[in-house]
Amino acid sequence: MRSGPRFATRMMLIQSMVVGIGALALIVTAWIVAPILFHQHLNHLGVVSEVVQEHAEEAFAFAFVISVVVATAVSVAAAGAVSWLLVRRVSRPIEELARAAESVAAGNFDVFVPHAGFSSELEQLSGSFTLMATQLGDSEAARSRLLADLAHELRTPLATLEAYIDGLEDEVVVRDVEAWATMRHQVYRLKRLAGDLRETAAADEHALGLELTPMDMCATCEAAVAAATPRYQMMGVALTLKQPDMALPVNGDELRLQQVLANLLENALWHTPRGGTVSVIASRLEANVRIEVIDDGAGIPQAEIGKIFDRFHRVDPARVSTGIGGSGLGLTIARAIVNDHGGSLEASSEGPGLGATFTMFLPLHRRAR
Repeated sequence: MRSGPRFATRMMLIQSMVVGIGALALIVTAWIVAPILFHQHLNHLGVVSEVVQEHAEEAFAFAFVISVVVATAVSVAAAGAVSWLLVRRVSRPIEELARAAESVAAGNFDVFVPHAGFSSELEQLSGSFTLMATQLGDSEAARSRLLADLAHELRTPLATLEAYIDGLEDEVVVRDVEAWATMRHQVYRLKRLAGDLRETAAADEHALGLELTPMDMCATCEAAVAAATPRYQMMGVALTLKQPDMALPVNGDELRLQQVLANLLENALWHTPRGGTVSVIASRLEANVRIEVIDDGAGIPQAEIGKIFDRFHRVDPARVSTGIGGSGLGLTIARAIVNDHGGSLEASSEGPGLGATFTMFLPLHRRAR
């Protein structure tokens, strides 16, 4: 709702005032100064006759008034036309921005503000507003998708817990170790989901609180492989580590990078059958440290590779219902951590059944370069 005159009206009033004041100042100044100068010029020419001076000054006054009136009218008309065009050029993009802002406030983020060609500042403002509306729309879509995915993720463990509690109350489920272990596992899934959601939110805001120090990625890989080995042995999957004799120094947060490797190794374990192999290969490539986690498991369809790092995305949705796998946020968090280190994390696969490779690049420490 508008209150008060429009911007264009105010601008025209202000321009009219400026033009009017300028015209009035011109007339008054010329009316005071011109006759005095004309009289001095007559005296300088030696015109001493009062009758001649009177007629000459009357003729000058008449011509002066006519000239000033015509010149003022033309100037005011020209200034008014230019002011109207100027106000129109300036007010139109501002009005479009105001309408777009009202649309965004109403929840419609699909707005486009035409670029204003009047000035670079207005053009930059229009482009920035369009970009802001697009980012707000993306954030709102991501929030809605996150809530929907979260509701879906919560449904399975909650339904399992509800079924077991009802079964225990009705004495349909036996109160044995297996029943308590199943319920405890579902509680663990909920706790892990809550923790991963907190990590994801911090990653989205670049608020992971990284403590970067010089470190050796060879030692980090060794620690991650050593921590994962018992679980791999239990699942019947071979885990190997290959790295150079030299150090691979980076400037990073050791705990966070171990978390990345743990997520990658756990993801590889979920998708590798018993008897399979997962390899961790560390190497130096130009000004980067390259860490590859390669498995010979289920592989990734080509259409899924671009989505593999999305929240709650799983190549095999059936794993959710069976309770196999994590929260669906591990790879999302891993990529965010690597990105905050100035590196990159990518996935590749030849297709289903042909295994997958996750490649992490981290910049070498500057002294090593």
